[in-house]
Amino acid sequence: MVTLGPETIEGAHALLMDHDVVGHSAGTHLYDRGRRRIGVVVPREPGLEAFSAPRLDGVRQSLRGTDATVTELPLAYDEEAAARLAARWRSLGLDAVFTYNDEYAMLLMRALQDEGIRIPEETAVIGADDLMLGRLLRPRLTTVRLELPSGRELAELVDRAVRKPGTEPEAHKVLGATVLYRESS
Repeated sequence: MVTLGPETIEGAHALLMDHDVVGHSAGTHLYDRGRRRIGVVVPREPGLEAFSAPRLDGVRQSLRGTDATVTELPLAYDEEAAARLAARWRSLGLDAVFTYNDEYAMLLMRALQDEGIRIPEETAVIGADDLMLGRLLRPRLTTVRLELPSGRELAELVDRAVRKPGTEPEAHKVLGATVLYRESS
């Protein structure tokens, strides 16, 4: 058996999608662009913690030892929740936000703009997943593109598992991340 996910399963070969690299890439990008008070949107919806917690940790790791601060921002995926967060945005004193994915980024970006918050002048916004819709927004959404394992990597692991079924399960980190800089950050 071969699994693809954020954690290993006992007895199975695993291709680990290590999501901290996504947050690390976003945090580094924002810091390099001069942002020091960074919010990180994590979904309130259950079941996403296996992905969102490592992304938050990745941002924290990227900024450890710097003068930057990280604020966790739980957010439900609905317009009312985004509007409530945007209404108190200025009191939070944040100059950037990394959201769990592009959908949360677009939801929050619209709410921030409705509050009169200028993006990226007052707050930089970065998402993850590189959805086409993010390129159609104004300003265009900066995002972290996920680099998934190739078919070849998966095929080689399956081949080894089939040829030598009694061997100790292997685990390989396979998720990469690249920031695609656009106008929102």
